[in-house]
Amino acid sequence: MGTVKTKRMPRAVREQQMLDAAVRTFGQRGYMAASMDEIAELAGVSKPLVYLYLNSKEDLFTACIRREAGALTEAVRTGVDRELPADRQLWDGLRAFFTYTAEHPDGWSVLHLQARTHGEGFAAEVAAMREEIVAFVTQLIVAAARSALPHSRTCSRGGTPIDPDLGEGEVAGLAEALVGAAESLAAWANATPGVTARQAAATLMNFAWAGLGNLMEGRPWSPP
Repeated sequence: MGTVKTKRMPRAVREQQMLDAAVRTFGQRGYMAASMDEIAELAGVSKPLVYLYLNSKEDLFTACIRREAGALTEAVRTGVDRELPADRQLWDGLRAFFTYTAEHPDGWSVLHLQARTHGEGFAAEVAAMREEIVAFVTQLIVAAARSALPHSRTCSRGGTPIDPDLGEGEVAGLAEALVGAAESLAAWANATPGVTARQAAATLMNFAWAGLGNLMEGRPWSPP
C-alpha cells in the first residue's frame, strides 16, 4: 500500500471524515473484522493520523457509537411537533426513526448489533441512547393518555406526568415494548428489499395505536 497523501483541512472536518469511514467499515464488516488500515484507506488518510486523532480502535468505535446515537436521538426528537395531536406525534416519531435507520444502515448496524455484542463499555453507550428514546416515547404515550382523558387527574414522578387510569408501570412497559419493536422492525426493514421507512412506520403505528386506543377507552385485553 502506498503512502496516502492528505490535503490540509480543519481537524473537525478531517475527524468527521474518519468517523464516516469507520462507521461504514464497522457497520459492514463488524467490529472485530474491521482494521485501522482499511478505515484509514477509506478515509483517504494515513493510519498514524487516525491514531493521532482518535487514539485507538476502541476509542474510534466509541466515537462512532456516540455520534450515531446522538444523530438518531436528535432525528427522532426534531421529527415530532409537540403541538400536533397525539397520534400525529407518535406517527412522526416513528417515521423519523425508521427514516433515519433506513438512510443510515451502517450507523444502525453499529448501534443495534455491533455495539451490543463487543463489550460492556460499548453496550453502555447504546443503553444510554435507548433510555433517552424510551423516555421520549413515554412522554408521547402520556400525551396520548391525557388527550384521550383530558379531564382526568394526573400525578408526577421525576417530572413526567402519568395518567392514574393508565398507570405509571403500564406506561413504562408500553414505551419499552414500542422501542423494542421499533428496533427489531428497523433491522428487519433494512434487511428486506422493498420495505420503505414509511411502510415500517405504518406497520408499527397500526399495531401500537390500536392497542393504545383500546387501553385509553378502558378496553384492555385481559389474560384468560
